[in-house]
Amino acid sequence: MRKLILLATMALAAAVMPSALASAAPAPSAQPATTAAAPTAAQLLAKTNSCKQISNGKYKTDEDVSAKTVAVCDANGAVFWKADMDIDCDGQRSSQCNEDTDCCYQDDTAFHQSDGKPLNAAKLPYIVVPSSSSIWKYSSSQLKGGGSCAVIYNGKVEYAVIGDTGPTQIIGEASYATAKDLGINPDPSNGGTDSGVTYICFKNSTVSPIENHSAATSKGQSLATTFVNNN
Repeated sequence: MRKLILLATMALAAAVMPSALASAAPAPSAQPATTAAAPTAAQLLAKTNSCKQISNGKYKTDEDVSAKTVAVCDANGAVFWKADMDIDCDGQRSSQCNEDTDCCYQDDTAFHQSDGKPLNAAKLPYIVVPSSSSIWKYSSSQLKGGGSCAVIYNGKVEYAVIGDTGPTQIIGEASYATAKDLGINPDPSNGGTDSGVTYICFKNSTVSPIENHSAATSKGQSLATTFVNNN
């Protein structure tokens, strides 16, 4: 009789155990949310087909040209322009950027790192905006040092910050690192490209600290998505 009771008890336990184990098993972990892909170069460029000009006239692309061909255009949440790319090698000295590699080298930039030092053009993707003039004042378009920008060339998108200011009559310049990342020759003496670069700078944006390129990319991708959705 004891053997029968024991066998019955074991059978009952065997029947109950799978459901008990199932209820005790941890629930499968939730899958992480899928991050939306950043806009492509084509998607961004599609929003810059028409220009609502806000500059008072147009800019030259280089000192040695007379034609003024580049307008600054307004959009919802951003301003943009289509120009060339000259190479800015100013700021901290490096093997790529110094008095020997760049005839016009200056050891300072308009905007500085969080530690007070000038930016490093060889390492940090940044763009140059024209200094304020009667043509256009970048601050009037809610742009400032450390602002977020998307730079598009040959199907590639680079996210950069506003890092320096340039001549009042010329537009179309970016750091050594920006050019290199876009596949443009970054040499300050013979690099750059004569055309095909679109600069989109997002209003009321700031990357902090300015030297954090990962932060610039993350913020830029988010703002670029909003730009595409709202224009």
